[in-house]
Amino acid sequence: MSRQEHIVHGFKATLVARAVYMLSSALLMFVLARYLLDTDGYGTLYWVIGILAIVQLVADLGIGKSAARYISEYSEKDPGQIPYLITSTITIKIIAITFVVYLLLLFHEQIATVLGNPEAAPFLAAGVIYVTVFSFSGFTQIAFQGFNNLTYSAGVQALSGFARLIFAVGFALMGLGALGAFFGYIVGYAISAAVGLALLYYTYYAPYDSADSYEDGLSRRLLEYSVPLTATRSANVVDKQIDTVLVGVFLTPTAVAFYTIAKQITDFVLSPAEALGFTISPNFGEQKASGQLAEARQIYETALTNTMLLYIPAAAGLAIVAGPFITMIIGENYAGAVPVLQILAGFVVLQAITNLTSDSLDYLGRARHRAIAKGGTAAANFGLNIVLIPTMGVVGAAAATVATHTVYVAVNLYIVHLELDLNLLALARSVGLICAITGVMALAVLVVMPMVSSIAVLFGAIALGAATWAVLAVASGLVDPGEVRAAIS
Repeated sequence: MSRQEHIVHGFKATLVARAVYMLSSALLMFVLARYLLDTDGYGTLYWVIGILAIVQLVADLGIGKSAARYISEYSEKDPGQIPYLITSTITIKIIAITFVVYLLLLFHEQIATVLGNPEAAPFLAAGVIYVTVFSFSGFTQIAFQGFNNLTYSAGVQALSGFARLIFAVGFALMGLGALGAFFGYIVGYAISAAVGLALLYYTYYAPYDSADSYEDGLSRRLLEYSVPLTATRSANVVDKQIDTVLVGVFLTPTAVAFYTIAKQITDFVLSPAEALGFTISPNFGEQKASGQLAEARQIYETALTNTMLLYIPAAAGLAIVAGPFITMIIGENYAGAVPVLQILAGFVVLQAITNLTSDSLDYLGRARHRAIAKGGTAAANFGLNIVLIPTMGVVGAAAATVATHTVYVAVNLYIVHLELDLNLLALARSVGLICAITGVMALAVLVVMPMVSSIAVLFGAIALGAATWAVLAVASGLVDPGEVRAAIS
């Protein structure tokens, strides 16, 4: 199988599994928000998950990503080191998790009180289990990515999403409310972690014949490379979650619900870009190691152009239909999420580029530079949130996210250009053509929006926009129907 065929195969497997995960997440969001939880309960649930995502940083460190990088390298170079890499990584994770969950169990009531919501204390106590199972579920996905087995990686994620949906809805229907839904999350991640670890052991640990000894200095390099990855991951999680946490601190659980709904919708839209970035990134490490930078450049430029072709029009369409989409599908109670989603439509384009680029930089050995950029913009995002949330509400949190992420994306693209020497003129021409297509598509949707009075008409307007985009994308030559059919088949 050629590298291109391998990428397409991996992308399709990842996209299908991510589709299962995101569809189950979308259904979970819809059922919980519309039928099972009030806005306060919904906001509290995801506010706590945001807090635990920050706590998770110390439990995870950057050791999983660092292990994936060396697994990718040593799978070709010296497979006998793989069992040592897996063992040392899991040992480090267990030590870090034990430290974190002990402190969380000890201080969960104080944390809830300091952050202004004492009623969240039971959630934080249960977070001891959540942090543990989520950590190992995520680790197995990253490890399989390092082995370039994207089918297993995506499968573990899909399983976590499906199990989470079943148990969260089931516990909420039993009358356990938001805390029951939270335990549904825990059970879902526990199942995926157990399956992922079993697959990792029987597929990549047990079959390998260990080398006579752990390569001298490899464990040190594993830890050293985890440092910038920890910094990047910390900045990334803080950047993604601190706005949600601060909305809860400065405003109300209902405000958190508005902000969360908008962010979840953008996450669903971004799933294909995340799948593509996850798929292609291991190839950059392999190509840099073998000196094939021209091939790496071609892969990245093609992926970036296709990503922009999808996401610039998608962002414009999302901003146009945000109002009726939220009020008709999620419910009138969430109308406060509409302006947040319209602002975050700009974030969709930025995050699509980030999803495509960030992992690739890690595999290219640029984790330290990305960490510096992410740390700086995360700090700026934190400061802007503190200023804007009290004065502008949830809209201020969205504006801070878009402003700081613009800077981060620009720095990422600059670093990629330094590594791969991108053809900037060709990329600029493609983006200009995509913007023109987007303008025509947006005009077509705006013409019919005054007629939207039901969900059926709303989806008709969305279909009109998609059809307009498809015709213009093919007519402009940006999309070759033959290539699309070949990829699908």
